[in-house]
Amino acid sequence: MVKIGKLKLKNPVMVASGTFGYGIECKNLINLDKLGAIITKTITLNPRDGNPQPRIFELPYGMMNSIGLQNVGLKRFLAEKLPELKRITGTPIIVSIAGEKISEYVNIADILNKERISGIEMNISCPNVKGKIISKSKTDTYNVVKTVRKKTKQTLIVKLSPDVTDISMIAKSAALAGADAVSLINTVPAMIFPESLSASRRTSITKSPVFGGLSGPFIKHIALRKVYEVSKSVKIPVIGIGGIMNVKDVSDFLRAGAKAVEIGTGNFIDPRIPINIIKGLRP
Repeated sequence: MVKIGKLKLKNPVMVASGTFGYGIECKNLINLDKLGAIITKTITLNPRDGNPQPRIFELPYGMMNSIGLQNVGLKRFLAEKLPELKRITGTPIIVSIAGEKISEYVNIADILNKERISGIEMNISCPNVKGKIISKSKTDTYNVVKTVRKKTKQTLIVKLSPDVTDISMIAKSAALAGADAVSLINTVPAMIFPESLSASRRTSITKSPVFGGLSGPFIKHIALRKVYEVSKSVKIPVIGIGGIMNVKDVSDFLRAGAKAVEIGTGNFIDPRIPINIIKGLRP
């Protein structure tokens, strides 16, 4: 049993936001009831189309994405996605939320406070949207978490960016503002030159660069260090994310100080990875 705020998980393995859809898409692929928790695709107050294509790039050591928080918006999520997810599983549901300003986080949290969910993960660290990344500032982090904390009694998790000078300082601000836990790391800011092959001339045509977030095995050891640093700095639980593909990876994060983990890119490779890890963790 793993305790995160008011939330009690049957095991420490969750699926990360943005890598498992709204949860309902995977109902025929794995037994959702075996998971520690499901974290939904990030929801915004209004629908978002996301960034233009191309926006997902498979790499030899992971992947890069520039989705841009595409989602159906809070209204449709509550009307269509959440009821279906509740119907098909009893696994704790954590809703990931994001906004362009504090008021949007507050409005979403206020509405979700009336819903039968297990918690909220505040995505204040997505590198794939325009504008200011809240978790790069300890003051902005404190302000948004403090304001949302006043609006919800649900377990509140704050997702942090690795793209800062001192992530422990940001985590302390989140804890001081009332977060029940912090999750880290979000994807690492990166860039790629998409290339297309001209069949007629067989020459490589380089397009403008695409900026996005790098994830997968390549970032595991970056994430491990961040988790270790933060776990030494705050008293609230730390949830580890980054390149987790097997039982050994989970064990490494738990040794680094994490209380639980989230599987991300692994879900794209094989949706059964979280279940296989859970089986492997059993004594």
